[in-house]
Amino acid sequence: MRSPLLSICIATYNRADFIGETLDSIIPQLTNEVELLVVDGASTDNTEIVMNNYLKKCERIRYIRLPVKGGVDQDYNKAVELALGDMCWLFTDDDLMKPGAISAVIAALKDGHDLIVVNAEVCNRALSASLQNKRLAIHDNKIYARHEMENLFIDALDYLTFIGAVVIRRKVWLSRDRELYFGTEFIHVGVIFQKPLTETALIIAEPYITIRFDNAQWESRRFYIWMFKWPKLVWSFKDISSGVMEKVTLEEPWRKFRVLIVKRSDGEYNAKVYYQYLSKQRANVFWKICAFLISILPREVFIGMRNLYSFVKRIYLSYSKS
Repeated sequence: MRSPLLSICIATYNRADFIGETLDSIIPQLTNEVELLVVDGASTDNTEIVMNNYLKKCERIRYIRLPVKGGVDQDYNKAVELALGDMCWLFTDDDLMKPGAISAVIAALKDGHDLIVVNAEVCNRALSASLQNKRLAIHDNKIYARHEMENLFIDALDYLTFIGAVVIRRKVWLSRDRELYFGTEFIHVGVIFQKPLTETALIIAEPYITIRFDNAQWESRRFYIWMFKWPKLVWSFKDISSGVMEKVTLEEPWRKFRVLIVKRSDGEYNAKVYYQYLSKQRANVFWKICAFLISILPREVFIGMRNLYSFVKRIYLSYSKS
């Protein structure tokens, strides 16, 4: 097999119930220019059995089973290290590629971009209903020059929390500090934004990915990740101004009562979470009392507050346009 242009790199762990459907969406699109590499972080379910069955059916799959669980960041890094392609698509192990996805990416690769971001449709967990037709609400492909990293940061960072959207030049990945981002859950974001890219970045507007919403393996840690891990990562980039970072996330969002109210109404914040993550933070007594009260009051109170706010906002906007 000649050296491929594109390596589809999947890091997986205990996804035997989903990875088969993912592979079925990819395999029909494989060509001589593409390899499919799956790195298994020592799954304890039937992932190895599922993968061995697919190895018998498709010679363009490479399956590497690691001896111990390394974590999502380490496993994706290992996948890129082992990849043979010039570009690596860091695909997920439970989502789907729509028909035409690989050919569209291959066509874009030939323009010499260092980074390609592939848009996605968001569906429910069973993939039976569409929740969002386009995760990035753009109509045309968009190119960013190397000096426009802050624009890319503003436009796409929220979406780039989804690693499956990322197609990156392998030599760029390997030339950057990766260990610094082990344990962040978002190594790809750290690699992309730690310094400017050498060449351009492209966002493909067409949604060539189907995301299985609410199926992340860290769902039970959502509050900790979005209130602490994610802001710490975002605010670590030296080449991004603080004003731009504030447009993406606050440095300490957990300090804002409105953020806690939203998290409480969404069911991500409660008394257990307060004691686990917030009770030991440096804050005045008034803040801690309020944060605790938010954590124990019924969710319905805050759901009602959000609904009332949305209703009043719609009325105001309607009135202001008339």
